[in-house]
Amino acid sequence: MPQHTTYRRLFTIPGARAFTAGNLIARLPAGMFSVSAVMMIAGTRGSYALAGAVTATGLAATALAGPWTARLTDRHGQSRTAVPATAVAALGSLALLLCVHYGAPDWTLFAAYTATATTPNTGGMSRARWAHLLADNPEALHTANSFEQAADELCFMLGPALAALLCGTFFPEAGTLTGAVLLVTGTLIFTAQRATEPPPSPAPQGSSPLRTPGIPPLIAGFIATGAVFGAMEVATLAYADEAGHRAAGGAMLALQAAGSCAAGLLYGKRKPPGPPEHRLRHCLLAMTTLMPLPLLAATTLNSLPALATALLLAGMATAPTMITAMTLLQHRAPEGRLNEAMSLAVTGLLLGIACGSATGGWTTEHAGATAAFLIPVAAAATALLIGVPGRPTP
Repeated sequence: MPQHTTYRRLFTIPGARAFTAGNLIARLPAGMFSVSAVMMIAGTRGSYALAGAVTATGLAATALAGPWTARLTDRHGQSRTAVPATAVAALGSLALLLCVHYGAPDWTLFAAYTATATTPNTGGMSRARWAHLLADNPEALHTANSFEQAADELCFMLGPALAALLCGTFFPEAGTLTGAVLLVTGTLIFTAQRATEPPPSPAPQGSSPLRTPGIPPLIAGFIATGAVFGAMEVATLAYADEAGHRAAGGAMLALQAAGSCAAGLLYGKRKPPGPPEHRLRHCLLAMTTLMPLPLLAATTLNSLPALATALLLAGMATAPTMITAMTLLQHRAPEGRLNEAMSLAVTGLLLGIACGSATGGWTTEHAGATAAFLIPVAAAATALLIGVPGRPTP
C-alpha cells in the first residue's frame, strides 16, 4: 500500500467495503435503542421515570456484559460469537416491545431490556479487523481508526433522529422493531466476511488488559471523556428547555456530533505526527482548551445560535482524542485480547456518560443549566491530568 493512505485507498483492500457496510447497518441501532425505548415506554405507560430507569438498567447491564462478550469474541472468533449474541439482544428488544404493547408488569420491561446487553460491539470488532489487516502499516491504521470514529459520530447523529421519526410517525414500537431488524441484518452481513476476520486466540497471551501496564490510565481517560459527553448532553438539553426551545436541544447536539465527525475525517487524512502518546496529550490539551466555549456562550451571549456554534467548535476536539486513544489502546492491548481491551474502553465511556449525565442533571437541578456546562470543562481537565504515562510506543 502507498505510504500515504487516503480513505479511497483504504477501501480497495479486499473485503473492506463489505464488512464496513454490514458494520454500519449493525451499528446504527446503538443510537436508536435507548431513544426508542424511552419513547415507547413513556408513550404507552405515561412515565418518563419508568422509561429512564429501564434504559439506565440496560446501560449498566451492557457495561457488565460487554467485556465478557468481547472476551468470548477474542477466544472463539467474531462470527461464532456475534451471531448468537445478536440473536439474544434482538429477542430482548422484541420481548420489550411485546411487554410494553400488551401491558405486562413493569418488572418484565427491566428483564427484557437487560437482555439487549449482549449486543456485540461491532465498532470494536471493525477496528479489530483493521488492526489485523493493517498491522504493518501504522499510517493506514490511523486513517482506518479515524473513519471508524467518524462512523460512530454519524450513527450518534442519525440513530436518535431515525428513532424519533419512526416512533412519532408510525407507532410507538416502530423504532425498537426497526432497530432489531437492522441489528440482525447488519451483523449477518458483517460476520459473513470471513476473509477479513482476525483469527481467534483460544489461549490468549498475557494478563487481562486491566492488569496490563499503560491500559488502566487509558480506561480512566475514557471514563473522563465519557463524562464530557454525558454532561454536555444534559446541559445542552436543559439550556434549550429553559430558553423555551426544547426541540432545538437535539439539533444542537447533532451539530456537536457533526463537528466531531468532520474533525475526525480531516484528522485521518493527516500523517500521524510522532508517537501516539504525544498525539494524545496534544488532543487532550485541545479538548480542554475548547470545552469552555459552550460555557462562555451560555454565560456571556445567552443565545442558542451562539451555543450551537460553540458546540460545533468544541465537538471538533473529541473525535481526534478518541481516535488517538483507540490507536494507543490497540498498541498496548495484550496479544489475543484486543476485542476485550476495546470493550473495556467502551465500558469506560458508558460509565463516564452515566456519571456525567447524573452530575450534569444534579447541577442543573440545583444551580441551573448554565452552571452544568462547568462539568464538561472539569471532566476534560481531568482527562488531561490523567494523561498517558508510560514510554512512547514505537
